[in-house]
Amino acid sequence: MAKIRRALISVYDKTGLIPLAQTLVAAKVELISTGGTARALREAGLPVVELSDYTGFPEMLAGRVKTLHPKIHGGLLYLRGNPSHEAEVKKHGIQPIDLVVVNLYPFEQTVARPDVTMKEAIENIDIGGPSMLRSAAKNHSHVTVVMDPNDYGEIAEQIKTRGNTTLEFRRKLAALVFARTSAYDAAIATHFIKAFGAAPAAPDKAVQPSLPLEKAAAPLPPILILETPQAQPLRYGENPHQRAALYGRFADYFQQLHGKELSYNNILDLTAAADLIAEFAEEAPTLAILKHTNPCGVGQGQHLRAAWDRAFAADKQAPFGGILAVNKPLDLSCAEAVAEIFSEIIVAPEWNAAALELLQRKKNLRLVKVLKNPLTAAPWDIRSVGADSFLMQERDLKAVAASELKVVTKRKPTKTELQSMLFGWRVVKHVKSNAIVYAGKDRTLGIGAGQMSRVDASRIAIWKAKEAGLSLEGSVVCSDAFFPFPDGLVAAAEAGATAAIQPGGSVRDAEVIAAADDRGLAMVFTGVRHFRH
Repeated sequence: MAKIRRALISVYDKTGLIPLAQTLVAAKVELISTGGTARALREAGLPVVELSDYTGFPEMLAGRVKTLHPKIHGGLLYLRGNPSHEAEVKKHGIQPIDLVVVNLYPFEQTVARPDVTMKEAIENIDIGGPSMLRSAAKNHSHVTVVMDPNDYGEIAEQIKTRGNTTLEFRRKLAALVFARTSAYDAAIATHFIKAFGAAPAAPDKAVQPSLPLEKAAAPLPPILILETPQAQPLRYGENPHQRAALYGRFADYFQQLHGKELSYNNILDLTAAADLIAEFAEEAPTLAILKHTNPCGVGQGQHLRAAWDRAFAADKQAPFGGILAVNKPLDLSCAEAVAEIFSEIIVAPEWNAAALELLQRKKNLRLVKVLKNPLTAAPWDIRSVGADSFLMQERDLKAVAASELKVVTKRKPTKTELQSMLFGWRVVKHVKSNAIVYAGKDRTLGIGAGQMSRVDASRIAIWKAKEAGLSLEGSVVCSDAFFPFPDGLVAAAEAGATAAIQPGGSVRDAEVIAAADDRGLAMVFTGVRHFRH
């Protein structure tokens, strides 16, 4: 392949520009540029041809039209060695452009500003840049295209040693260009869909994910646009044979203070823990222990040490290798207690210096600080479900106040039972369905998660309480969905529960209510279901 003889350079981000240009000039590459980029090259003492001189056509409309010209795109797109293409470019005096160095106006950064105006957003939509990038990337068999200053060094080295770049490298760069221009267009689409409260009709073919959805009161969009940068590569996914990486703004919400690199499973667990403990953000000191995203025990007390004692008492086996989350700054007393068992991660909003120093002695223990309440993140859940398909829903952020509970039994709940209901209801919301939680006013007593029947979940919760040596007498049973038959409620009553909280809505609600009345239970309906799959 012929050596690179002509380069078109137009960059907003001028990082690394001059060293690359110096290498090109040393290799006798002609530089074509415009605006601020041309000025920066001239100030560095480098020869540069103004783009308007090259095309013979001036910039127009305050710079909106400058690179959209046949001499530019013809020089990028024509197939070298193709007789008809060669004849056409010769006829029109079009020279080959072998290298394109372009990056784009900062649209994403501009619209991220809370005070951005629509005029500013529009003026930061780059037209010529994406057009040049795509033309060059399409013709990567003959043209090298680069947009990331991190790739300048490799380009410079290849030009120094061979005068051109390898096809393998050009292919890699072209793929990055199409990914970037796709994300750029998606950012623009997302901003205008949100701003104008409308979206185009859904296309016939599936749209690949491209840009993060922000908070909005708008309905679910007919086109799902996802784009977010890779935050960090991960050693592997759920299992060692699965590749994985973390994407998005995780670092805006969580800061790792100590320990080994977070794994895929760690991130799933710690975000589940942070979401659960956020339910108790404004309450008394609360501590939650989770394993595989399910709560093992949740306790509350005058201080975190008391909360730990209550949470740990509910299950002294499952917390081994689990995740701990607290709603208050972690103090030394609590740290001394939790240090006695092996945990994977501890999540806290703040860290007492002595507590941090003590726990940092465990080299494998990951310590994480919550920087922002995760419940304030974008209110969407998005899942891949295979078959090149995605599910999207609003996050389950629904809270239930005491005033919203509907008493459906003859006996009303006591003050203590009501406290237990509201405590356990916030926990059961974070337990995989079918979910049952037996709770007191400041602790969980038994948890049954992820079973195929609600009765089985209740049996497991009862068994866990017995294994822990905890009595369920006077407890409240919390169910994430309605009891479809009286048997689940009867089992709870026989175990010692005196009250129940559930959504209601079963065709057999009357039978379940009658069973509760027969046993003197108080029961309330929330009208809200909390399935968690």
